[in-house]
Amino acid sequence: MESAVEAILRLLLATALGAGIGYQRERANKPAGIRTHCLIALGAALFTVASIFGFGNGVDASRVAAGVVAGIGFIGAGVIFRTSGDWVAGLTTAASIWVVAAIGLAAGAGMYLMSFVGAVIAALVLMIPKLRE
Repeated sequence: MESAVEAILRLLLATALGAGIGYQRERANKPAGIRTHCLIALGAALFTVASIFGFGNGVDASRVAAGVVAGIGFIGAGVIFRTSGDWVAGLTTAASIWVVAAIGLAAGAGMYLMSFVGAVIAALVLMIPKLRE
């Protein structure tokens, strides 16, 4: 790794991008808001930075990514519940924390542009109005 400063910048970028997504969710009065999204993005980035730079060369960092995806899947499953009738609630919240974890992984891996573009696209998707019949 070039420096500890770069690692810190990766963590800060992930946290800031997670905050942007979380801000939208909080404004929409959803249960997972800024803090949740920040922590998920930060955790994913920290696991990524630690796996890439903390365990030496030759370590397969994709294993950490797979673990993060699986772990976030469990968290996401916990926020999905069935309401009365045919309605299911929490799918968008589960999807947003899954995407924020991916953004954190990208930022932690040093894919700055990819993480930023992913966050912008996710924010735009979350602004699409909900259409019900």
